[in-house]
Amino acid sequence: MRLLVLHSGGMDSTTCLYKAKAEGHEVFSLGIDYGQRLAIELLFAQRQCEALDVPREVVAVAWRKPERSIPLDRSIKEMSASISPAFLPARNALLLSLACAHASGIGADEVHTGLNCIEFSGYPDCTVEFLESFKAMMAIANPGGPRIVAPLHMLSKPEIAALARSLGLGEYDTWSCYRPQMVDGTVAPCHQCDACRLHDHAWQSIEAA
Repeated sequence: MRLLVLHSGGMDSTTCLYKAKAEGHEVFSLGIDYGQRLAIELLFAQRQCEALDVPREVVAVAWRKPERSIPLDRSIKEMSASISPAFLPARNALLLSLACAHASGIGADEVHTGLNCIEFSGYPDCTVEFLESFKAMMAIANPGGPRIVAPLHMLSKPEIAALARSLGLGEYDTWSCYRPQMVDGTVAPCHQCDACRLHDHAWQSIEAA
């Protein structure tokens, strides 16, 4: 089966990429450069594709996106209590639409996305309601187009980390941080933003198990 993975370089989408490759599919990676501040994730994604010999393309989007504050040092419980201040309206709808259009162009059977709705940072465009509504819309917008699959949708972050490890990924093989820091001349995660806190929670949980 020919699959397109919407692939940012973070733990979730990279786990989808490695999973699809391990299952023997013909896999393509698509990145979206929309001016995100964590462009370092695109470098991680390129390195991951090179390691797996997966073809990758990056779509550049000129987008004057809204500025968002990034909450720090929140607990996992706090993250799920309300919509995150860092939520970028319609981001996943935009990225998935581009992925579906590109997938149709290369004749892909499915589009895989790393969306998950358990232990996520209060993002409404990660929910079951969003995903099912998007699928229904895309069935009209692109009849006969690729199926949209979220292999990790009902997995917790520790479960995703455990799957990632079983596929050969380590804790520092992906990039999730919203606030990259320069430390001793190199870029390092901040360990304070929601993405870092979820990433650390995931890996610490499976190490403690």
